Amino acid sequence: MSENLSIILTETITPWLLGTFLLLTALTLTITIKSWREMKRSPYFFMRRQAEKRLQTYGSASFFLFLFAAGIALYSWQAPTDTTPRMAILTNAKPPKEDIVAFFENAEPAQDVLETAEIEELVTAVTTSDTSTPKVTEPTLPEEFNQIEPAVPLQDNTALGTLAFSTEISDQYEALSPRNIFAEGFYTLYATFSYDDMADGMAWSWVWRHNGDVVEGANEVWQYGADGPGYIYFNPDEGFQFGEYSLEVWVNGEILAQSEVTMNSAAVSAGN
Repeated sequence: MSENLSIILTETITPWLLGTFLLLTALTLTITIKSWREMKRSPYFFMRRQAEKRLQTYGSASFFLFLFAAGIALYSWQAPTDTTPRMAILTNAKPPKEDIVAFFENAEPAQDVLETAEIEELVTAVTTSDTSTPKVTEPTLPEEFNQIEPAVPLQDNTALGTLAFSTEISDQYEALSPRNIFAEGFYTLYATFSYDDMADGMAWSWVWRHNGDVVEGANEVWQYGADGPGYIYFNPDEGFQFGEYSLEVWVNGEILAQSEVTMNSAAVSAGN
């Protein structure tokens, strides 16, 4: 259908378009020549100026009309693409050999890939497979930071608040401009927290990790009263490296607070 339409357009409309553009080109070219003659012969400046403007306008129009006419002529002279499907019938093809014919005649029908029993066994294996969510491994207190035997048991209401990280703290042990993303480098990082229902004589520990590996920690007897604000600080000799740092706070062998910070200078520069 599209091929027939293209042929019809080429054979009917194209000649009219080509003739129209050629006629317009001739008219504008005539006016251009006339304007050129007026520009050369006129004794007055303003008349020459008007003739010069007409010359420029009609000269440009003649040029573009000629280009359009040439494009239409080139398109009309192109031979239409033959998209007729071609098929060759092999009248002299050799017949199949007798052994090939015998092979296909004696071939047994293909068996099912899976028998019924195999399908039932596969379904049973899929339905009985363990699809439960993998358990998250809880952190363990390293043995070197669990060397003190507590003299006071953990109370039911003993609790530590959320850890807040900053590079500066106030006189009341409050974090100044706390955040969770810091630049890499050399400085002191503070982790402030609140505590309730603690008791002197408990054993508490803190553990710093870098990308999961223990890099710092300590184990002490608690002697800071029942409640109030507290802080832990860390300034590694090698400086803070790129990656994740985490802090765990343990009391009597139980983890009561845990949080992470990211060391990434590029993220800090980007304003994150």
